[in-house]
Amino acid sequence: MSGLNRAWAPAIVLGLGVVFTLGIDRQRTLPLRTPLETAVPAQFASYGSQDVKVSEEEQQVAGMSDYLMRVYGAGDKLTATSYAFSLYVGYYQSQTQGKTIHSPKNCLPGAGWEALTNERVAIATPQGPVTVNRYLLQNKDRRALVLYWYQGRGRVEANEYRVKWDLLRDSALRGRSDEALVRVIVPVTGSEKEAFQLASRVAGSMVPAVDRSLPS
Repeated sequence: MSGLNRAWAPAIVLGLGVVFTLGIDRQRTLPLRTPLETAVPAQFASYGSQDVKVSEEEQQVAGMSDYLMRVYGAGDKLTATSYAFSLYVGYYQSQTQGKTIHSPKNCLPGAGWEALTNERVAIATPQGPVTVNRYLLQNKDRRALVLYWYQGRGRVEANEYRVKWDLLRDSALRGRSDEALVRVIVPVTGSEKEAFQLASRVAGSMVPAVDRSLPS
């Protein structure tokens, strides 16, 4: 980069930021095409499911427009703490300053949970491979494997910085900031490898399921 370009770079970045910020306030709100509870299968392999209600207080903090919280497992007596895996989808019709998706990496370590490892991994889906975030958490003698990603506006993304950049760009250029956060949690009751294999299969099937619900 030439000396002149370097001198103007801060002003260019600032100008783009102003344009993008203004774009966030002039966006469309897009409802789901299909309710999440309909688009996402209630049965996965041999597992049945049960929907879990998120409290009004938690909904206000998260700020989502629609959501699906569902636990999957064997038997008829599923609870919020006894399941093979859980699925959360939080959908935002639009995102504005002060009302955006909260990154799970800031929420996951709460309530006594500690992140042992974290990385990005590729997951196979019917639409091709996608990259998601993978966390291994521990709370005393309990461990859980978590996969999460951001989905919407034709993309599946794991990189938090890329997500923010795409949000600003699409808000400014397309008038859209609709997006979903998708999270899969598998309690590690056997090996970590087995938990990851299950989480990967779940994630691979949920990407196209969630896509059926999101605006095109």
